[in-house]
Amino acid sequence: MSGTTAPADQPLVLAEDRADGQIRSLTLNRHVNRNCLNIPMCEAIEQSMLTAVTDGARVVLLQGAGTVFSSGADLSGGVYAGGFYGKLLEMLGTIQTLPIPVVAWINGPAIGAGTQLAMACDLRVVSDSALFRVPIGDVAIALDEVTIATLENLVGGALARTMLFTGASLSSEEAVSSGFAVSAGEFADGLALAELIAAKAPLTMRHLKYEFARTSHRPFDQASRAEVSAAAWHSEDVEESRAARAEKRSPRFTGR
Repeated sequence: MSGTTAPADQPLVLAEDRADGQIRSLTLNRHVNRNCLNIPMCEAIEQSMLTAVTDGARVVLLQGAGTVFSSGADLSGGVYAGGFYGKLLEMLGTIQTLPIPVVAWINGPAIGAGTQLAMACDLRVVSDSALFRVPIGDVAIALDEVTIATLENLVGGALARTMLFTGASLSSEEAVSSGFAVSAGEFADGLALAELIAAKAPLTMRHLKYEFARTSHRPFDQASRAEVSAAAWHSEDVEESRAARAEKRSPRFTGR
């Protein structure tokens, strides 16, 4: 599937199970439009993420079809009106608060809202052709506080300001050196990272998502964070971890 261009009558987001269903691979499927984002695409991404959780996936692996991750907002599709930005933030908030980790393989340019989509994921692996750009000054729009703070947190204040004030691009190499991306690599490298995470204790991964969501569009309250923390501490997986250490084997976590 990676790197292919799908027929126009296929879904906006393609889903494929890997690692016996522990990983749900999702592919933005509008390569003919450079995987740009509009309301239907945002809704399709959000629903695909939620369905992955319902189906029992432990990790989502997101990529774009073809040569572009996402060219950003569909400027021909009424994104300046009709609630697009609200729908975009809703979708990003869903990714940030999903109870399972989301890994993105950035297979090419991620521009504007495409960069926002990449930032909403938990970890990023970038191809050599990946680049990130948020040219808000060129299209005369404003970003929300969470997006600006997230970019600053991921790449540092000076680089974030340079990107936002000037529209400068963040290259694949700069993404890795700044900490924006885990590493450079191909789809197989993104999949390997997803497989590594899928083998970890699911309730611990969920708790991490709840804690990292404090800087998201929909942070969890203290009671919710305490509840998922306690669930991890008192899970059957804690006993499995102890047994695995005693038996000198890898643990087999169930998320219970």
